[in-house]
Amino acid sequence: MSAAEAAAPPMTRLFPCNQVLPLLVAIALIAGTSAGFVSLAPNRLVSGHPIMLWQAAPAPLSLGLVVAGILLLAAGFVPSRRALNYLTAAVSGAALFVTLAAAGSAAAAVTVGAPGLARVSLGAGFWAIAACAALALVDALRRAEAGAPAQLLVAALAAAGFVVMAHAGMFDALSLAREYATRGDVFAAALLRHIVLVAAAVGPAVAIGVPLALTARRRPQFEAPLFATLNLLQTVPSIALFGLLMVPLSALATGAPALRALGIGGVGPAPAIIALILYALLPVARSTLAGLAAVPSAAADAARGMGMTARQVFWQVEVPLALPVLLAGLRIVTVQTIGLAVVAALIGAGGLGSFVFEGLGQFATDLVLLGAVPAILLALSVDFLLRLLSEALRRRFAP
Repeated sequence: MSAAEAAAPPMTRLFPCNQVLPLLVAIALIAGTSAGFVSLAPNRLVSGHPIMLWQAAPAPLSLGLVVAGILLLAAGFVPSRRALNYLTAAVSGAALFVTLAAAGSAAAAVTVGAPGLARVSLGAGFWAIAACAALALVDALRRAEAGAPAQLLVAALAAAGFVVMAHAGMFDALSLAREYATRGDVFAAALLRHIVLVAAAVGPAVAIGVPLALTARRRPQFEAPLFATLNLLQTVPSIALFGLLMVPLSALATGAPALRALGIGGVGPAPAIIALILYALLPVARSTLAGLAAVPSAAADAARGMGMTARQVFWQVEVPLALPVLLAGLRIVTVQTIGLAVVAALIGAGGLGSFVFEGLGQFATDLVLLGAVPAILLALSVDFLLRLLSEALRRRFAP
C-alpha cells in the first residue's frame, strides 16, 4: 500500500479499487435472480418458459457461482497486485466453466420425463453470467499486463476445457447441441465456406487498398476524391449492395458462359466477395495511410542520410515502423468482413449465415445461434490473435 493510500481517510477505502469487478458481479447477480437460466419448450418452434438457475442446476454448481461472485467482489476492494490479478483471472475462468457446467446439468435435469420433442434453450441469465465471467477474465489479464504467451495459454486452456466438456456429453441435452448434432457435416462445410469468403475478400482488399493509399500519399490531390468514394461505398447498406451487384453479374454470366462455368453469376459467392471487397477498401486504405504518416520523419531522414534508396527506406524503415498500425487496420477489416459475410447468405453465398436465416425463417432461436455464435467466436479469435501480433510488433519496433 502506498503512503497516499495509507494516509487516506477510512471512508475512501470503502470505494472499490477496481470498479469493474463489483459492476460485473452486480450485473450477474441481477441476471441470475431475475432472468431464466434456461428455458424449456415443448418443441423447437414454440417459446419456452424460463427456469431459474437454482431450480434446475445442481446445488454445488450454484453454490460455486455464489462463492466465485463473492471472491470477485472482494477482489475489487483490494489494491491491485499482479498476483491478485492472476488469481482473479483464475477465479473468473473457473466461474465461466462452472456456468457452462451448470447449463449442461440444468438442461439434463429439466428434460427428465419431458416429451421427446422438448427443447432446452439457454436463457438470458446464462448469457449474462457467462459474459460477466468472460469480461472479468479479460479485465484481470489486462490489469496483470499478461504477455502474449500467457494470453495464448489462457485461450488454449479455455478452448481445451470447452472441447473436453462437449466431448464428455455435458451439453447434449441443450437444444443448441442437438441442432449441431443434426447438422454436423453441413456445419463444417458452412464454417469452411465462411472462412473462404472472408479470406477471398480481405486478401484482394489489401492488394487493392494498399496501392491506393500509397498513391494518395505520393499524390495528395488524389486523397480527397479517393476517400470520398470509399466513404460513399460504406454508406450503402450491405443488402442493397448485394442486390445492386446481382443484375450486372447476371448479365455478365449470360454473355460469357466461361465466366458462368467459373461460378460467377448474379447469386452465389461472386457478388458476395465483390461487395465484401468494396466494404473492406476504406479501412485498409485509411489504416495504411495513417500508419505511414505516423512514421517519424527523423527515422526516414536518417535512413536517407545513410545512403538508402527510396525503396529501401520504404521497405526497411517505414513499413516495419507502420506495421502495428497496419495490423490494427487489418483487425478491423477482418472482423467487419466476418460479420458482413453472415448477411451474404441471403444471396446464396453460404457460410454461417445460412443457419441464421434458416433459423429466422423457422422461428428457431437455437438454429440462429448455431450460425451467430461461431461467427462471433471466429471474429473474437481473429481479433485476439492479430491484436497480440500487433502488440508484439509495437514492442519490437518501439523507439
